[in-house]
Amino acid sequence: MRILVLGAGAIGGYFGGRLAEAGSDVTFLVRGRRKQELDANGLVVKSVAGDIALRPKTIAAGERAGPYDIVLLSCKSYDLDAAIAAVAPLMGPGSAVVPMLNGLAHIDRLAEALGRGRVMGGAAYISAALEPGGTVRHVGDMHTLAFGELTGETSARAQGLAAEFARTKAKAMLSPDIVQAMWEKLVMLAALAAATTLTRATIGEIMAVPEGEAFTTAALAECAASAASEGHAPSAAALANYRTMLTLRGSPFAASTMRDLAAGRRTEGDHIVGDLVRRAHRNGVAVPLLDIALLNLAVHEAKVASSK
Repeated sequence: MRILVLGAGAIGGYFGGRLAEAGSDVTFLVRGRRKQELDANGLVVKSVAGDIALRPKTIAAGERAGPYDIVLLSCKSYDLDAAIAAVAPLMGPGSAVVPMLNGLAHIDRLAEALGRGRVMGGAAYISAALEPGGTVRHVGDMHTLAFGELTGETSARAQGLAAEFARTKAKAMLSPDIVQAMWEKLVMLAALAAATTLTRATIGEIMAVPEGEAFTTAALAECAASAASEGHAPSAAALANYRTMLTLRGSPFAASTMRDLAAGRRTEGDHIVGDLVRRAHRNGVAVPLLDIALLNLAVHEAKVASSK
C-alpha cells in the first residue's frame, strides 16, 4: 500500500513517522521550508512510546508522483482548499483520503471536491506539537488514530490501512461507526475550546475557581445538545469521560485553539465551535455559552486579519 501524508507537523509527522518506522511505503507531501528541514535533518519524533529518527521520502506540491492508495490529510481547517488542490492530482480512482483534522465540516468539502467514495472518516487523539527546530514532540500516553468508511462498511482499503498500522507503535482502530466517533470528539473538543478560549486558561486553572466546574460542564452540555439535534448524541460513557476530563483539578489540558489565540495566530474556532453553533441554531437549540465563545473567536480572527 502506497501512503501519502500531507504535512509533517505534529499529527502527520507522528502517525506518518510511525508508519515509516515500521517499513510502510510512506511519502510526505510538504511545503518548501519543511521539505528542506526533512531532507537535511530527517524526521525526528520525541515520544514516550519511543523516539523516531529517519530519512523520509518527501515531495513538494506539483511534483509528479502517485497515485497513492491512501492519503493521510493533516492540515489546519483554513488550509483545506490548498490541501485538496495539492493531493487531488496524486490520487487515483480507488484512492481514499483519511482526514486527521479536528471537527466535521471538512468531510462535505472533501466529498464535493474529490467524490464521496474517495473520502473516509478519521479522528486523531494525541497531544503533540512541532517545535521550532522541526522536532515533533509527543507528550502523554495517547496516540490513537480512529478511521473507517463513512458508510460503516469494512472495505479492503480500510483493512489494508489497519494492517499497515498494526505493525506500528501507534494505536490505530478501524471503527465500524467513524462518523459517530468524529461527532463525539467534536463535542469534547468544542467544549474544551469554548471554555479555554473564553478564559484563556487551562482546565486546571478554570477548576481553581469556584464557578469553574459549572462553567465547563455547561459548555459540554451545550455541545452535546447541538450534536443530539443532528441525530448524533454522545453516548453516556463518552459524556462521563469528557466530564471527567473537563473538570480535572490541576489539569494542564487546553485546546490548541486557545494556544493559537493566545499566540495571536489564526485558529480553527469557526470550524469547531462555529460549526456546532450553526447546527444548533438551525435546529432551534439554544447555546448561549457557545454563542459568546464564537463571538470571542470571531473578534480575534478579525484582529489577526487586520494586522496583516
